[in-house]
Amino acid sequence: MSHYDLIIIGSGPSGRSAAIQAGKLKRRVLVVDRKDRLGGVSVHTGTIPSKTLRETVLNLSGWRERSFYGRSYRVKDDIEAQDLKARLHKTLDYEVDVLEHQFNRNHVDTLMGMARFIGPNEIEVATEAGDTTTLTADRFLIATGTSTYRPDYVPFNGKTVLDSDEFLELGQIPRSLTVVGAGVIGVEYATMFSALDVRVTMIEPRDSFLDFIDHTIIQEFTHQIRENGVDLRLGSPIEKIEDAGEHVEVTMGNGRHVRSEMLLFAAGRMGATSRLDLDKAGLETDHRGRLDVDRKTYQTSVKHIYATGDVIGHPSLASTAIQQGRVAACHALDTPTLPESPWFPYGIYSVPEISTCGMSEEEMQERGIPYEVGVARFRETSRGHIMGLEHGMLKMLFSLKTRRVLGVQIVGEGATELIHIAQAVLNLKGTVDYFVQNTFNYPTLAEAYKIAGLDAFNRMPIPKEYKSHPKP
Repeated sequence: MSHYDLIIIGSGPSGRSAAIQAGKLKRRVLVVDRKDRLGGVSVHTGTIPSKTLRETVLNLSGWRERSFYGRSYRVKDDIEAQDLKARLHKTLDYEVDVLEHQFNRNHVDTLMGMARFIGPNEIEVATEAGDTTTLTADRFLIATGTSTYRPDYVPFNGKTVLDSDEFLELGQIPRSLTVVGAGVIGVEYATMFSALDVRVTMIEPRDSFLDFIDHTIIQEFTHQIRENGVDLRLGSPIEKIEDAGEHVEVTMGNGRHVRSEMLLFAAGRMGATSRLDLDKAGLETDHRGRLDVDRKTYQTSVKHIYATGDVIGHPSLASTAIQQGRVAACHALDTPTLPESPWFPYGIYSVPEISTCGMSEEEMQERGIPYEVGVARFRETSRGHIMGLEHGMLKMLFSLKTRRVLGVQIVGEGATELIHIAQAVLNLKGTVDYFVQNTFNYPTLAEAYKIAGLDAFNRMPIPKEYKSHPKP
């Protein structure tokens, strides 16, 4: 039996971050992962693979150059599934290599196997070789992430009816694709394959999608993806999904049918906790297998057991998981640390990208905050002309009372990179004046901040110190 200061179950972004932090604090730490390679869902089936796939699609399809050279422009005429996988596997190998090196450098022990609690301070790990190891620790961190939701009414077959994990190993690129679920994962894959000129139908039973994003941005995004060829069907439930051999047929509640070569079911994920025997440690999960935690410390109801990452639910981002892991490890090991900042960016790697930070216009209205809006279109920037951007916009929300920026939303090329300017100004409590006073590199897409700032500034009340006073 081995004893550790901290045992971490899962090696995704939060588990990795917590382990390295504990290693730097010179504590005895162990990471247990059920996979044969480190990295968790983020590296193997989630964040890194999907974003690598997106970059490959945009490069090989010539998507970014089509406004100049026409819709028929291609970098590679016949793009096959193997072309998409080649870059994917190289990237994943590199990610795993970097992670293993970081663990070695920080003296983090690893054990590959399925962990389950046999007591509040004790776990049992079963390896694929059939061995069983019992381990104890002062503190535990559950960072097991999520698994795909696979309801019984979906006839998954691993070839034409797939979940988002299986989708990465598709044998061939279909001519037509149905995506069920217009959440982040569904939207990313639907728009990605539309860029490959695959005929995509995206089905969402609700009347709206991505409701946490500013509605103006969603309207702009919806217009763009429909223009790009995505058939978006909202507001009708699915009655039946049938695997008909040569095609998949979806029957909708409104009587319509959708037929395609392949179907991706991406309607939700479940916390990967069912095999942990959490009851032995005194823990319970919600109906989706997720754990409830104190959002400042990431302690569960059992104080020496922590949980971070997607297993605790919203916001379910790799970026926030990294921060959560660091904060949880420091608290578990009685080490004071800087808290997480209140404003963090949200990125959706669709085609086009969406990224937000701070409040949406709807949230400002709900809170009764008097505000002004500044908007810039990428086509208004010289960099946008150079890049051939026909779409894309940046929207900023400012308090009329304090002049502070309270929210920024971007849709278009480079949104997930551009948002960090907004994040910095938000966290430093900057005002609209920052964007008017400061110079931005020219030509850049970041110049859109200047345009949007001036747009709002010119409609906001003039501060007293800048009012001109008539001469007596």
